[in-house]
This record gives sequence, C-alpha cells and structure tokens, in this order.
Amino acid sequence: MSDWTTDNKVTFWAFHERRYAEYLRYAYVQLGSDADAEEAVAHTFEQIMKKWLYMLGLESLDGYAWAILKGRIIDERRKRAKRPEPTDVTAFEAVLADGKDDYEVLAGTIHFYTAVRRLSERQRDAVILHYGFDLSTAATAELMGIEDATVRSQLRLARNRLLQLLAHPGSTNGDRKVRT
Repeated sequence: MSDWTTDNKVTFWAFHERRYAEYLRYAYVQLGSDADAEEAVAHTFEQIMKKWLYMLGLESLDGYAWAILKGRIIDERRKRAKRPEPTDVTAFEAVLADGKDDYEVLAGTIHFYTAVRRLSERQRDAVILHYGFDLSTAATAELMGIEDATVRSQLRLARNRLLQLLAHPGSTNGDRKVRT
C-alpha cells in the first residue's frame, strides 16, 4: 500500500467497507463457523489488497473480488477436511426463529436446504443472496459482479430446479424433467 496514491487507498477502503459485512455473512452461510468465515474474508481482502491496482482496471471489479472470496471459501473447506465438520444448524435456527418446534416444519426446512445445496453454484449463490439475505436482484448482481438479467435468469432456473427436487424428494436423479 505504500506505493498507492491517496485515491487508491480511499477506493480500497471504501470497497472494503461496502463489501465486508456481506462477504462475512456469505462466508458464514457457506462454512457454518464464525472463525472460518472471518479467516476466509480476511484472506479475501488480503488478496484483494495485493491485486487492487490491477483490479481497478477491470471491467468487473466486483466479479473478480467475488471469485477471490469463493476461492478462499474453498480453501477453508479444504482445511476443514483435516478436522471435523461443524454441524449445520441453519434449518434448526430457521425453525426456532419462528418460535415453532414442529417436526414437519423442521423436516421441510432441512429438505429445502438439501435441495438448495444441489443447485449449480451460481444458482445457489443467487438464491442465498436474493432470498436468504433479502437483497434485490440488482444488489445481488452487483455483489456477484454479474448483470441483473443474469441474476433473474439464475433465479428462474433455480426455482424450476427446486420444484423438480422438492417434487421428487427421494430421487437420486434430480435432473429429470417435471411434466406440467
């Protein structure tokens, strides 16, 4: 950073401020651990800092940064393979947040999250950011560094895929077409 102009420093820290919380939230959803999420995001911003001057010349700075975050999450998962996985309690948290302790709601929530995990990576990201984080399609597109129309398309494909997966819960072939 010592060779950066003041403008370079200001833009980096503005980007950091704008993206840090969203990146941390996304990393937590993907990793299920505060410590792992914080480490992945810290490494993400270290790498972004090293490449910042290069990134400033890119057409999609957000897309490049998003790819770095995704890579750091993959690295954390690889490190985790050497130690026990934390239990994914997302479904339990969702049920308890509603104040319900109903087995059917819990089972349905677990089934839904399992189906979401079977989506393509881009569809899953769009679903998590748009529906899970309640971001607009424009905000989701900006965060992922893609076009708004691409997010809408990915969400449409994800909804269709989820309908297939949820309609055939025991199927090992989630790719079969549902006839309407």
